[in-house]
Amino acid sequence: MPGSIPLTTCLSPTVYKMVCELGFEVQGSVEISDILDGDNQVCWHTICGKVSHLATGQGLDYVESVRQLGPLCDAVHTHLLSLPNEKYEEAFQDCFQWTNNCELFTKALAVLKSLDGTQISLHMMKMTSCLEFSLGDVYLTVGKNCPFLLRDLLASEELSKIFSQPVMDLFRVFLGSPESLNLRNILWHGFASPQEIPTKYCSMLLLLTAGLGQLLQMRASNTRSTIVRRSPFLFHNLQEMHVFPDLDEKVLSLAEKLIEKSQFVLPHMVPFWIEAITAFRQGRYADCVILSLSQLETSLRLIFTTVNDCPDRILTAESTTLYTTFDEVLAKQLNNASDNQLPSTLGEPAMEFLWDFLNHQEGPRVRDHLSHGEIQLNEFPKQIANDLLAFSVVLLYKQLEEVHFHKEITALYSLTDAAESYQSRFHPIALLQKQVLQCIDSLQEWQLLPFPSLDHKTGPEEQDVPGNSLHSEMAQILSLLQVHIKTSFSNEDLKSWLQTDRWFVSMKDLCNKRISNLYCHRWVLEAVSILRKISTQFLLVSENIVSTSRFRYEQWLNKTLRSRQRQNYLRMLCSMKSLSSVGRLIITLVVLHLHNIHSISMKTHLEYQKYLKYLKSILQYAENMSTCTNAEKNRWDEAIQLTCKITIKIRMFIEKCNLE
Repeated sequence: MPGSIPLTTCLSPTVYKMVCELGFEVQGSVEISDILDGDNQVCWHTICGKVSHLATGQGLDYVESVRQLGPLCDAVHTHLLSLPNEKYEEAFQDCFQWTNNCELFTKALAVLKSLDGTQISLHMMKMTSCLEFSLGDVYLTVGKNCPFLLRDLLASEELSKIFSQPVMDLFRVFLGSPESLNLRNILWHGFASPQEIPTKYCSMLLLLTAGLGQLLQMRASNTRSTIVRRSPFLFHNLQEMHVFPDLDEKVLSLAEKLIEKSQFVLPHMVPFWIEAITAFRQGRYADCVILSLSQLETSLRLIFTTVNDCPDRILTAESTTLYTTFDEVLAKQLNNASDNQLPSTLGEPAMEFLWDFLNHQEGPRVRDHLSHGEIQLNEFPKQIANDLLAFSVVLLYKQLEEVHFHKEITALYSLTDAAESYQSRFHPIALLQKQVLQCIDSLQEWQLLPFPSLDHKTGPEEQDVPGNSLHSEMAQILSLLQVHIKTSFSNEDLKSWLQTDRWFVSMKDLCNKRISNLYCHRWVLEAVSILRKISTQFLLVSENIVSTSRFRYEQWLNKTLRSRQRQNYLRMLCSMKSLSSVGRLIITLVVLHLHNIHSISMKTHLEYQKYLKYLKSILQYAENMSTCTNAEKNRWDEAIQLTCKITIKIRMFIEKCNLE
């Protein structure tokens, strides 16, 4: 934790000078009439004229630009604070329409007048993310593939053509580079404390945003172009993401006490933590998460620098390579190739939660979506705010030097239990486990399917089933798998076990077991990707058979089947018993592969390539089967033929592996 000398800023000396001092060095008053004309139109030539370029002509001189822009920011700030709210809205409300969040910018004046550094910093975070997303919409009116990073967006030729290069250079001074003021990043990454960002920069960003709206209005009148709004990001499967019990007032009050005592919190960041809890109480869930994320990053960076003995990395840096963010904090190794000690300090469940919440591509990726302005703030879901705040409270508690509030601390037990038992939901391995469970549930439906009463001559058992070797191949495969399956699955006869309900119970139990997934080898992820495709296709096969069987049964009862359809239905009934056994076998193999997935990294490259080829052959079978069992195809003889071929391939592969 922090050393004997209290840490009072997370800004490096150079960054601190850039943000907190340079803009105050040039003294002198600037008339607001030089910045805004009588119609409240931004005078770009005055402001852009203060932006300096390096003598080499190869870039911006950020230091001199910030120094020269300081007095202009003072003038803008003084002017805005002097305006009644009604006058401010009358002058600029229309100019904020292009952001698609006019209310956020019109409310900013009241926030500025509050002189509350925490609220102003929070508002700047929301403004910069909204500005980024809106600039992306503008970019897409003339270009494709909008840049992911704000600095790349501001440096794009597309925006320079729309707004002019001087205007974009001006924004780069405020937001666009680690060498600039970089206001967005030092706030979103939790480097700046509530009092460290001069409020005049918030005022200037407000005016510049309005000025962009004015430029777009002029452009629209000349070109009749319109901005097409991208749809906001929506969270799916919220119930699955709801991990922790609902936070009540007892826990929230205790959390406020923990903030004052926990080594997890830097003293100068306390106001952000308190405001996050206040926001949750008031139902401002986006505000709660924005503040919690930035402070969680700050505090985890504090632990990261302590356990890895690199205290200098708690501070901002002038180089992106040393900018210690969540990416570096959660990585397997440091940039010197030594192991990151944070995972062993926090424990695997906590690391899995952080990766789920922040990083996995199929997870919510809350930080990315929020910071890039992709989420409608007023519709942010309570469940996510609850989980992030609850997780943060657990870390606050675990970083106490000594236990306080002995009687009250019992209120946290349900939270700590949830945190310590957390298992990933969005890692590819976890998603494969979920898909296999869906396959198992679908296969279980086969037992509930209705079958018509058939006489001896037309019964499915009398039909000619191609591939008479199928049952023999199945028996050989189960015999070869005996040692593996008995160890992992069952101690009874495999053939009978595969046909009973005990198979379903065994599979579900195994799919709910934790499988380590932090920092998986590339080969592991590639194999898991193929296994997921197999399970996806086989789920489709099962759903095809279930839906077709029910539909044909209704037709059979209603006597609406034509002769050819009747014969096809009978062939389907003949095939289902064999397909059911093979389906269970395929799922069993997938689970076996999954529970031995990390052994892949021990294979030679040649062994790995053979293994992938084998998995891809099963995938090809599953894809072909989804076609054959489609309601429009109903190619049951072909389905059995394909099944015979794949069982031979499976048997040969297992035989070879057993010999090796």
